[in-house]
Amino acid sequence: MKKEARLLGIDDGPFVRGKNKNALIVGAFFRGGSFLDGVMSTKVKLDGDDATNKISEMINKSKFKVQIQCILINGIAVGGFNIIDIHLLRKKTGIPVMAVSRKKSDAKKLISALEKLKKSKQIKMIKSAGEMIKISHLFVQTSGLSASEAGEILKIGIRNSKVPEALRVAHLIAGGVITGESKGKS
Repeated sequence: MKKEARLLGIDDGPFVRGKNKNALIVGAFFRGGSFLDGVMSTKVKLDGDDATNKISEMINKSKFKVQIQCILINGIAVGGFNIIDIHLLRKKTGIPVMAVSRKKSDAKKLISALEKLKKSKQIKMIKSAGEMIKISHLFVQTSGLSASEAGEILKIGIRNSKVPEALRVAHLIAGGVITGESKGKS
């Protein structure tokens, strides 16, 4: 894979339950881990079930879509419990998807919380995403990528932080737009 593989990092902005009804989703389009070439955004319902559809619509409408080689998402949940179906996102966009986390999430704890909220659709998506695999210092779930391809993408996308630049910058932009100033940690 080329050093300037086109990567789209997606993250949500901060929100306050009860105050906000929607969460801002930001996509940062990068060449490898070096150059920001564009930004896109959408909104999803807090604790809703529209994340996969809203994100796929955002990507499919973008002028950058034909260039994107991998979609990187910061975990599989945005806007609280709005779960992204990584396999459906790949199917709807035709682009491989990788959910990236610094820590291995406790799927049993998340599923237990969702059971209390009677969110069976979200539970099914979590289970279908599969086990998180450790690559270097990160944990990932993939759709349309092998573990070795995922490792190669991480190597290309990570520059000066512990996560791919596309994810780091999406996080910074979303936080800055919502709070007026980014906090830093992605």
